[in-house]
Amino acid sequence: MDEFSFIESIKQKAYNQASLIKGIGDDAAVFRETQQDIVTAVDTFVEGVHFSRQTMQAFHVGYRILAANLSDMAAMGAKPAYYLVSIVIPDNWSMEDLSHIFEGMKSLSSVYKIDLIGGDTVSGDQMMISITVIGFTEKGKARYRHDAKAGDIVFVTGTLGDSQAGFYILTNPGSYKDKTYYVKKHQMPVPQVNFSRSLQGIARLSLNDISDGIANEAAEIAEASKVSITINDDVIPTSHAYRQFPQKLQKHWKYYGGEDFELIGTVPEHDWPYVKKMACLHDVQVTEVGKVTVGNKPGTVFVNVNNQIAVLPKKGYTHLK
Repeated sequence: MDEFSFIESIKQKAYNQASLIKGIGDDAAVFRETQQDIVTAVDTFVEGVHFSRQTMQAFHVGYRILAANLSDMAAMGAKPAYYLVSIVIPDNWSMEDLSHIFEGMKSLSSVYKIDLIGGDTVSGDQMMISITVIGFTEKGKARYRHDAKAGDIVFVTGTLGDSQAGFYILTNPGSYKDKTYYVKKHQMPVPQVNFSRSLQGIARLSLNDISDGIANEAAEIAEASKVSITINDDVIPTSHAYRQFPQKLQKHWKYYGGEDFELIGTVPEHDWPYVKKMACLHDVQVTEVGKVTVGNKPGTVFVNVNNQIAVLPKKGYTHLK
């Protein structure tokens, strides 16, 4: 199958978004939107750095890559509408593999009714996939990291450390409790788009998606908002069978593991009941994990462990480090 036949094979037969004028088939896609703010995000994933065929089937590669981008949309309070895929294809990936990658994306995109509207395919020495997602928010309703203020409640969705626990299981064969649960959390994370969208009624809210660990994400909010954040170690949510893993890894994963693609946010205390109500409606676990404060070290995250306060270092995974 040549490039043009492959593009034709992944082309949607029908589109979901009314604002789309022209999808795949010309040099560029065209859509028209005048009533909402446009939000865009792009991520690039490299084989051997972000994913491995030893721990993921091709379907999971596509699913997880798109999920990561949709999690960025959730962090901005945006409704995803379109995505574009650029892919570098090495010789050791077959056309069947490529089809499965796009099937993984299609599986997730169908849940959120988003349309594939373009991209690029080239040959190369290493598999690389870059996805651009385009979404919309009501005017002035995009969520920013710089909107945290002293007195706000700090919360997270879901449980932390599960993705890294799943990776550990896949790379360390053995007998584990809830093995299927952890592996699925690693291979097929659920972006919190619908929950994020349900919070549009809150006037001020900061959000960040947990892609590089809560320590990194909390620090990004603290730095952007010029505040301090204190997190209580004993209330950080972890899953039922999490204690089966080595204690050192438990601690590391919940702060620095990343790739859970949950959300961390800050919200005024009077709006916290509304957050909990929306979480209940969307069957999402939310947990209050700390408070926003103003001290001598703006941009710093502290952790309270057994009533001992210490700085929580910002040392999650970063590229070019």
